[in-house]
Amino acid sequence: MTFERIDSLFADASAAAVADMLRTASDLVLVIDAAGVVRDVETSQPELKQLELEQWRGKRWLDTVTTESRPKIEDLLRGNTQGPKWRHVNHVLGPGAELPLSYAITVLSGAGRSGWVVAYGRDLRPHAALQQRLVNAQLSMEREYWRLRSVETRYRLLFQIASEAVLVLDAQSGKLEEANPAAYRLLGDDLRRSSWALSDSVAASHIQPVMQVMERVRTSGRSEGFPIRLVDGTDELRLTVSLFRQQNQPHFLVRITSTHDTSQTHADQLRQMVARTLEHAPDAFVVTDPDGRVLTANQAFLDLGQLGSEELARGQSIDRWLGRTGVDLSVMLSNLRQHGVLRMFATTLRGEYGSTTEVEISACAVNAADMECLGFAIRDVGRRLADAVLSDREPPRSASQMTELVGRAPLRDIVRDTTDLIERMCIEAALELTGDNRASAAELLGLSRQSLYIKLRRFGIGEMGGEPLAEGSDTDVDGKGANAT
Repeated sequence: MTFERIDSLFADASAAAVADMLRTASDLVLVIDAAGVVRDVETSQPELKQLELEQWRGKRWLDTVTTESRPKIEDLLRGNTQGPKWRHVNHVLGPGAELPLSYAITVLSGAGRSGWVVAYGRDLRPHAALQQRLVNAQLSMEREYWRLRSVETRYRLLFQIASEAVLVLDAQSGKLEEANPAAYRLLGDDLRRSSWALSDSVAASHIQPVMQVMERVRTSGRSEGFPIRLVDGTDELRLTVSLFRQQNQPHFLVRITSTHDTSQTHADQLRQMVARTLEHAPDAFVVTDPDGRVLTANQAFLDLGQLGSEELARGQSIDRWLGRTGVDLSVMLSNLRQHGVLRMFATTLRGEYGSTTEVEISACAVNAADMECLGFAIRDVGRRLADAVLSDREPPRSASQMTELVGRAPLRDIVRDTTDLIERMCIEAALELTGDNRASAAELLGLSRQSLYIKLRRFGIGEMGGEPLAEGSDTDVDGKGANAT
């Protein structure tokens, strides 16, 4: 459509009026000469005026746009289009900043202006912002859609692999809408009937309580589990009903579990109680892998080892804290592999800061279905040994007392103490045979009487009130002189 009376309408229009019309009809007006150079710029939009577009004067139009927009500018300048054709062009304003405009051109005619054009520009930033918002909304919807799909997949997987029977019923009609495989295994093929109702699978004596529970759930939203029996006379089961809404329609979520599940829960609770008891036990307790590397340890072990947290012990070999490095653990592991248990193994336990504690270790090997582990119970016996410790002057008094030193003292000290024990036992036997006649006892032992007196004093045998009698003044049990024997 064109103007019918253009000559009479615009014949007297001044240049200012034409410029005002151009300014009003578009957001931006460019006057381009035949060489493609911008001769003038005019805009009526305050937002565009702030961009200082006057600096385009004297520049080639091509040089003001992005690389991908240059072919569009060339096409506009060649005038290859019939009638106005709007082209989307992006101007470069600075690093990373662009100005989207849509252009159409009009060719000027007149003396000295042949080939000049007027480019009308429309600011596309509002459209670009609207498009970006649309794209962002679309991306957000897609992300939310895939998130919901992922959530649905996870819950459907849980629904399918759950060991307890789960049914979804319409709350108004009681019609079955969905059931998991466990429900089909428990209730049988009756679920596949279109007319199936929950009362069809419940024993007659439990139908009325079930209906009452359903009615209460409609008002309260949830019920506590209660016992039921099925029509096939199986063991007692537990039924729990919950109410939820989907698409503004109420639905029942029915769970049917075996009472054995409750006993299993109790067993889990008991195991947790045992674990907590071991954690707070006064004796140290450590669980390791078959090679003796710590998997877990209680607080008592951390105290003995002077460790700040369990993480410092986890993964370390328990041999790190034992008295004889490389020996004790090897002996214990060997016994555990052969017998499965170890009792009252005497050793010492070293702390991180140099403390040493006498301990007794009992251990066992546990073969679980998926892994093998070793449990070590470590008892601090330092106080008990301190009460029975022997002074440096007092040797062991019996063979059993001597064997208790194995693992607690070097072999050199044990041999020395063993020699003292044998000497003491021989002297006591000689005195008993001679009726406490020390001269005769010295002859039996092949000792001088003075040497015997020294050993008697050393071992504290037959303690005398003062110094021992002189060699010639010893008296036997008959009151005769020593030489009378």
